[in-house]
Formats: sequence, C-alpha cells, structure tokens
Amino acid sequence: MAKYQFRVEVEQQYLPEQSAPAQGVFSFAYTITITNVGEVPAQLISRHWIIANAAGEVEEVKGLGVVGHQPLLKPGEAFQYASGCRLRTPNGTMQGSYFCVAEDGERFDVEIAPFVLDDGSSRVLH
Repeated sequence: MAKYQFRVEVEQQYLPEQSAPAQGVFSFAYTITITNVGEVPAQLISRHWIIANAAGEVEEVKGLGVVGHQPLLKPGEAFQYASGCRLRTPNGTMQGSYFCVAEDGERFDVEIAPFVLDDGSSRVLH
C-alpha cells in the first residue's frame, strides 16, 4: 500500500429533464467517491478538471475543494459528492486531478482517470 493514495470512483448519468438537445444543451450528473487507501490522513485541497465534448472543445475548471468542502480523510475513510456539467454535444469526457496535503505535510496529486459522459443516443440496442 502506498503511503499517500486516494482511490477515485465515478458514476455518471445523463439528465434528459435538464437538457435541450435542439439547443445544444446536454446535462450530466456525476457522483464521485474518494477513499483514502493510503497510510496517512490527508486533506483534499483543490480540484482541476478537463472537460471535452465531441466537437473537440475543451474547458478547464480549477478551484478549491469539491462542492464547498475540503475533506480530511483518515486511512479507510471515504467522501462522496455529486456535481454536474453541461456539454454542447451528446457525449464527451472528463478527467483531472485533486491536489492533496497529508497530515505530515507531504503534498501529492491524485489523478482522476478519464470517464465518458454519454446521453445514450449513440448506443445500438440489440
């Protein structure tokens, strides 16, 4: 086990009731669970997101904490939050990182692997 390590799990969903495809508005919600799987308590300080739509447009979002929180997680503890974004296309991707500081002063980044935002319209049903 790494001394400084958070695991990030993401669930996303399309929000048709908040979308207007004819106007190029596609709304998505995502729920993120952050678990401290390391050996030292650590605090999430800031976030950096890279959001790309199917047209190749990229938006970067940086800020302190997540949904107004800067959770301090002891080993084994988890923090879950929900947020969302809008795209101008029916699908795209999100990826990014969290900047964290451990209780002992060590600073580290937690990579958030790319995940797909998809309204489901491109799926072939069998």
